Amino acid sequence: MKQLTKLAICLASVLMLNSACAENKTQWRTPNLENLAVMTLPQGKVVIELAPEFAPNHIEHFKSLIKSGHYQGNKFYRVIDGFVAQAGPAAYVGQEKEKTLKIEPEVSIFPNWEYTQVQAPDMFAEHTGFKQGFAVGVSASEKKAWLTHCPGVLAMARGNKPDTATSHFYITNGQAPRYLDRIMTVLGRVIYGMEHVQSIVRTSVIEGQEPVDSASFTQIASFTLMSELPKSEQINLQVEDTESPAFEEKLAKRRSRPSEFFYKKPPPVLDVCQVPVKTRIKS
Repeated sequence: MKQLTKLAICLASVLMLNSACAENKTQWRTPNLENLAVMTLPQGKVVIELAPEFAPNHIEHFKSLIKSGHYQGNKFYRVIDGFVAQAGPAAYVGQEKEKTLKIEPEVSIFPNWEYTQVQAPDMFAEHTGFKQGFAVGVSASEKKAWLTHCPGVLAMARGNKPDTATSHFYITNGQAPRYLDRIMTVLGRVIYGMEHVQSIVRTSVIEGQEPVDSASFTQIASFTLMSELPKSEQINLQVEDTESPAFEEKLAKRRSRPSEFFYKKPPPVLDVCQVPVKTRIKS
């Protein structure tokens, strides 16, 4: 587990109004193009960073579906405000049932598994933190870690039984449904174009309203891996480095809320889903 010495130093510096930590600039990392998926919607492009450390089998399957054009023309058929936007094929491909996958809700971790800790304890985990930009829950006693259902997470949809995921997926579009942690397979998260996810047509309406016509459901124009696009069409993205001292400083400030705006200080706790991880386009 990553030690919080730097975090403690930065927190002390903030409280003492020391400018040393304040001078640190955001540090960035460049995601592997092989782990970036680009979904094109009528509204624009959405880039998803996949996390193979946490769901290698699902991600391998997901990539194969993307490469085969499986999602071309699929629609978001279950879109609930403040919950999820779910998409997939209207019917099975061909005459055969789609392949089902064994669930990958969490991974085993070693004693020296490093991450940047945010909160301990958390409502749903012994610890929360970040691992390479992904919000994680951690159980040191079980030696397990998992990706949490923060806004913008991409996960595989399934039936009531655990090992029933096929190709349908969802993106969390509002509040963090953390009660889904550890019972779903999370593949990654949206790092660019979340505003387009938020504008996907809602299919769930208020009771008494007319049902939404399926013809108006948001359609996926294309889905591809960033690495397979011509260089001229690739989006050169960088993501905030959550293992950097600058990010630890950011966590300290968000926990202590040193701004004068907070004339009454909130409790010094920090929800991992309330910590935005920045993305930028590298010139």
